[in-house]
Amino acid sequence: MAMAVAFAVARVWRPSRGLGRTGLPLLRLLGARGLARSVSSGYGAPPRPGSRDSTLLVALQPLEADSRALTLGFVLSLATLSSWALLAPGLLSQSPSDGVSLHLSLECPLGPVFEHIIGPTPVVNLLYALCEVLLVTLRSLFTDEEIQRHCFAEGCAQQQHFSSLDDKPQFPGASAEFIDKLEFIQPNVISGIPIYRVMDRQGQIINPSEDPHLPQEKVLKFYKSMTLLNTMDRILYESQRQGRISFYMTNYGEEGTHVGSAAALDDTDLVFGQYREAGVLMYRDYPLELFMAQCYSNVSDLGKGRQMPVHYGCRERHFVTISSPLATQIPQAVGAAYAAKRANANRVVICYFGEGAASEGDAHAGFNFAATLECPIIFFCRNNGYAISTPTSEQYRGDGIAARGPGYGILSIRVDGNDVFAVYNATKEARRRAVAENQPFLIEAMTYRIGHHSTSDDSSAYRSVDEVNYWDKQDHPISRLRHHLQSRGWWDDEQEKAWRKQSRKKVMEAFEQAERKLKPNPTLIFSDVYQEMPAQLRKQQESLARHLQTYGEHYPLDHFEK
Repeated sequence: MAMAVAFAVARVWRPSRGLGRTGLPLLRLLGARGLARSVSSGYGAPPRPGSRDSTLLVALQPLEADSRALTLGFVLSLATLSSWALLAPGLLSQSPSDGVSLHLSLECPLGPVFEHIIGPTPVVNLLYALCEVLLVTLRSLFTDEEIQRHCFAEGCAQQQHFSSLDDKPQFPGASAEFIDKLEFIQPNVISGIPIYRVMDRQGQIINPSEDPHLPQEKVLKFYKSMTLLNTMDRILYESQRQGRISFYMTNYGEEGTHVGSAAALDDTDLVFGQYREAGVLMYRDYPLELFMAQCYSNVSDLGKGRQMPVHYGCRERHFVTISSPLATQIPQAVGAAYAAKRANANRVVICYFGEGAASEGDAHAGFNFAATLECPIIFFCRNNGYAISTPTSEQYRGDGIAARGPGYGILSIRVDGNDVFAVYNATKEARRRAVAENQPFLIEAMTYRIGHHSTSDDSSAYRSVDEVNYWDKQDHPISRLRHHLQSRGWWDDEQEKAWRKQSRKKVMEAFEQAERKLKPNPTLIFSDVYQEMPAQLRKQQESLARHLQTYGEHYPLDHFEK
């Protein structure tokens, strides 16, 4: 069928020996026109010493749908004018002879139609066969010189000159120059990445051109979200110490990174958090009742009590449920960003993690995939100084996390995480460009974890009280924003006193309500795992029911919903 179609099309164009208006529609059919972009040379053997050669490159940007548009590279040896070699993704069936090569990377726009009719797997075989036969047929009709000439004329080929006399590096894996002196690059002689900020520690705008000029209402929402989070942290931390909940992690000192970044996103942007990003949900108006329900694992918990405290998640707020293992969210977020790109969803994915999580292998995989697949994602690293008890001096030897971005090909910036406006500006611009340009961004927010890592940690064992007090008193993001509000006449001491009282009342009401509610029915642990419960799982469910019926008096079943 593919051959019949190919030759039927070819016969229509047979009357003219030049490509002109007859042969070029074949290239257009295959998606050639207007899709060319430069690709590094390196196909074929290297040029002979003393020779001057040219590499003709045609590289067409494929559609992002998998199996819908297949990139087929055909390498034509112009030195021997002898044969085509099919260069499939990951498979070179025939190496070209030495000399000049024409690299044709073609795509078929009919892929979505074929896939809808016959499914993705046959599409692979059909499109490979169709494109191969069409190209071979084209070469039987026209000379290689004609193909070459008209490819250049139509702008679907680019010429790149090289010469062994220039002695320039031609390696495809890096962009660099040759040197003739042995020299290792030392990290301590490279100046560190600067820290972007908008406000000084007294809340004054440093450079008026960087002022985001946000309305009073929005800036007040920044402040109220940060202080409400701080109040909730204090109450829930004390609740754990009293044995009311099993675990908790505070956000002290990092409120600015949460709120500044959340405010810069669209409401539909997808969030992958680690476990210290409650402020993102707070800014998105996640109810206090649901924060409490999750920490108390009661019947109102969206996760039905299956997660340990602070592992929030909410589909309506586009916040993916938190996982305990470090860095697993990073490659997951990249996958979600790639899906958004394929769907032209006009949304970005933001992935939060700490500098400790950046030492995990998943971080490397996520960074590399995001860069090579050109995904609209913002990697947001909260560098708060400690990975549980491990200080940054023992976590890495390089210049933090932002310095790693350029090595992956990721645009990166380092910001003052205690400056909510700096965080906002950086995230806003990264979000705009990530969507417009389909590329990843890395933001490293420098901040400080004032609280313990969790209620299971005693940070006094590895850092001094004076160190903690310095950051709490001298460079707290809430204090800095309050200074800014007061300097503009948007806030005063009376408003502060009234708001603190009001916010505590709101948190306590949600707290008391959550404490009175029952736990979910224990048999619900088997639901929502599979769409249809398999026999083995149903058997376990029945076994638990029999066990509770027999030994129920040994369990506090009166605390659980019937």
